[in-house]
Amino acid sequence: MIKKDEKLPTFEESIARLEGIVDQIASGKVGLEESLVMYEKGMELVQRCRAILDSAEKRIEILSQAGGTLKASPLETETQ
Repeated sequence: MIKKDEKLPTFEESIARLEGIVDQIASGKVGLEESLVMYEKGMELVQRCRAILDSAEKRIEILSQAGGTLKASPLETETQ
């Protein structure tokens, strides 16, 4: 789980961590209990990536709705 004082990973960092988790679990060298812990962490990373992608999609929608002119609007700060 990500601690409150811990810096949130970027999208790229989250994807890299997720790939590492998948590789370790798929290797079969990790026991069941450790696999479950890693799976849980992987699901947290998936949720983080989805939140980042949702935020990016909202920014694109805002930019697209600016009537043909590119105009950025501030978004809510991330809470995840």
